[in-house]
Amino acid sequence: MIPTPPTTPVRSADQSATRSETIDAVVIGRNEGARLLACLNSLKGRVRRIVYVDSGSKDRSVISAREAGAIVVPLDMTKPFTAARARNAGIFALAEDAPDFVQLIDGDCTLDADWLPAAKDAFKRTPGAVVICGRRRERHPEASIYNTLTDHEWNTPVGKTRACGGDALFRYVPLLNVGGFRDDLIAGEEPELCLRLQRTGGEIWRIDAEMTLHDAALTRFGQWWRRMVRSGHAFAEGAALHGAAAERHWVKETNRAIIWGAVIPMVVVIAALLHPIGAMMALIYPLQVVRLAQRAQFSRLGWLVGLFTVVGRFAEARGALGYYFDRLKGRKRGLIEYK
Repeated sequence: MIPTPPTTPVRSADQSATRSETIDAVVIGRNEGARLLACLNSLKGRVRRIVYVDSGSKDRSVISAREAGAIVVPLDMTKPFTAARARNAGIFALAEDAPDFVQLIDGDCTLDADWLPAAKDAFKRTPGAVVICGRRRERHPEASIYNTLTDHEWNTPVGKTRACGGDALFRYVPLLNVGGFRDDLIAGEEPELCLRLQRTGGEIWRIDAEMTLHDAALTRFGQWWRRMVRSGHAFAEGAALHGAAAERHWVKETNRAIIWGAVIPMVVVIAALLHPIGAMMALIYPLQVVRLAQRAQFSRLGWLVGLFTVVGRFAEARGALGYYFDRLKGRKRGLIEYK
C-alpha cells in the first residue's frame, strides 16, 4: 500500500534562490548497538537533521540516538514491520520543514565522508535525477564467502540505472509526491519506488563514488539461503504489482528463478524416471556454473559467483512460489529475516 504523505511546504522563488540546499538523513534500525552509533557519527556535521526510526529495539539504541542528537521516531510495532514502513515514518517526519534532499541509510551502515558533496555535484550535472546512489561496500568481505558475494552484488554498473538500494540520496519533494515507499512490501521496496519515480519523469543514477560501508554479517549458509528466498519473494511480488506494465518489472527475474529452480529440476526427475540416461540433463547446472565463471575469466570470485548464482536459483524459486502459494491462500507473508 502506498501511504498518503503529508503536504510539503511550498517555497517561493525568492526563498529558493536565497536559501542553501539542505540535506537531512533518515536512519532505520533495531538493536544495532555499536553499529548504530557508528552510523550516526558518520552523519554528524554532514546533514542538517538526523531522524532515527526505531523498530522496537531492546538495547540502548533509542537512548544512544537521542544522546547523539538524533530525532527519534518510534515505529508503531502493533502493525507488521517492514523496512519500507520505517523509512516512510522518517521521511514523513521531515515534511513540516522539508529539506531539499534526504539521505536514506540503514543503521548497520556508515556514510563515507566524501559522499554527500559527490552526490550533490552529481545532481547538478544531471538535472533530471531524483535519486543518486554510489558504491555500497561490505565492511568485512573477507569474513565469509557470503560477505564476499554480497559485496560483489553491490557493485552494479555506473550510470543511469533502474533502481537503487536502501542507501541513497533522494530529492525530497519528488519522493514525497509519489507517497514514499509502498509500506506493505517485505522486500524489493526500493526498486518498486524507483519504478514509480521514473514514471513521473525522474531519473535514477549511480555514480563512481564511495557511499556506504555495510555490515551484512553473513557467516552461515542458512543466512545466505534465506536472503535469496527473500529475493525470490521480492521478484514475484514486484512482477505481480507491475509486471503487466510496459516496464515488465521483475518478470524476467521471476521466470528465471522458477525455470532454473523448479521447472528444470522437475524435467530432470521425470526424464530420469523414464530412462536412466535422462539424468544427464542435470549436467545443465554445472555447465551453467562454468558459463558464469567464464565471464570473470575463471577467477576465484567468478567461480564463487557462478556456483552460488546457480544454487541461489533454487532459493529464489522457493521464495517466488511461496509468494504465489500465499497469495492463493489469501495470506500475507511476514518478514523473511536472515540476520
